[in-house]
Amino acid sequence: MNRRTFFAHGGAALGGCLWASGCSTPSRRAHTPRSEPTRSPVGAAVPSKRHLVTLSFDDGFQKSFARIAEIHEKHRLSACLNVLAAGFPDAAYVTEYTRHSPWGDFGLWNELQRRGHEVMPHGYRHENLQKVSFEEGQELVRRCLGVFAEKLDGFHAKKAVFNFPYNASTPELEAWLPTQVQAFRTGGAAINPWPHRGQVRLTCRSFGPGNAEAALDREIDNLLARESGWLIFNTHGLEDEGWGPIRATYLERLLERLLAVETVEVLPAGRTLLKYAAR
Repeated sequence: MNRRTFFAHGGAALGGCLWASGCSTPSRRAHTPRSEPTRSPVGAAVPSKRHLVTLSFDDGFQKSFARIAEIHEKHRLSACLNVLAAGFPDAAYVTEYTRHSPWGDFGLWNELQRRGHEVMPHGYRHENLQKVSFEEGQELVRRCLGVFAEKLDGFHAKKAVFNFPYNASTPELEAWLPTQVQAFRTGGAAINPWPHRGQVRLTCRSFGPGNAEAALDREIDNLLARESGWLIFNTHGLEDEGWGPIRATYLERLLERLLAVETVEVLPAGRTLLKYAAR
């Protein structure tokens, strides 16, 4: 499928009934697909995949994250899962969108990581780091990374992407964080520059509190209308879990459509940097 075919069959209507279907139980483990280089007319190697998509799921809802992993596995993909170190949020984050949803723990996160999914830090208890002092923000990040080092198998902070709660960073924390982690994700443009060596600041777009499917459709259209780029879209849970959820049926059909476009690759943020930025 090429980009024009994708627009004709998906486009802004991706979230509608055309995209709804049931999901079956996956039978294969996730893996990171490989992209073989092609050659330009002058012989230089260029990537065969020019549109990178990272669906960045935040918070750590037990039911949703288990289902998100299953859907990705069905398509032999790795999910991008960003979770709280403490296993439960700060009182300020307990709202109508989160209070009825059980939270996962590191037993589940280690299981999903063993199955091939990427698990990254999303703060200690989802504190808004724009609302605390720089020193307190540093301490909360260190505490978060310390818990991950203790409880997530094989975790190395310098290989991690720190995903700011609320996508709320500060210039001071952004300047300091590269001394602690490989990269960080914050709010900003949905489409990032092509991954490159030394890239530490990743930006994303989100939508809420209602269903985020139409917003995600628009960002995918914007990506595919470009020659190349890296889309990072931040969402949370499935069905009615979390702020700006999407449906499980939508996610499955979305992945099917994306994988049918020859120039698209779906990867978690950390693995995108590992695969492309190291070149």
